[in-house]
Amino acid sequence: MQLPDQEQRGYAFTAAGHAARLHERLTPQLYAVLRVEGAGGGAEHAIRDVLTYVPFRRLPSWLKWRWVLATVRDKVQGWWLRAADAGGDAWRALRRRK
Repeated sequence: MQLPDQEQRGYAFTAAGHAARLHERLTPQLYAVLRVEGAGGGAEHAIRDVLTYVPFRRLPSWLKWRWVLATVRDKVQGWWLRAADAGGDAWRALRRRK
């Protein structure tokens, strides 16, 4: 994960994501590397895999906060999309009645 080539580093982060999927945990060293790399970088998919497959109680505190934020964001986005979909359905129903 410390290689200068970005593509090769991506493979290492992919392996960390697969380890999270298979074992539902990571080592403290892997969590530290993911934290340093941060979200939005090469570790984004690995962090998402960790949030998906590692139980909440096993996450380090910095990832628990990210899990809470992602969960709230996804819930609000779901509500927004359902409301927009319902509004579109209502608009189409009104247009058909005329």
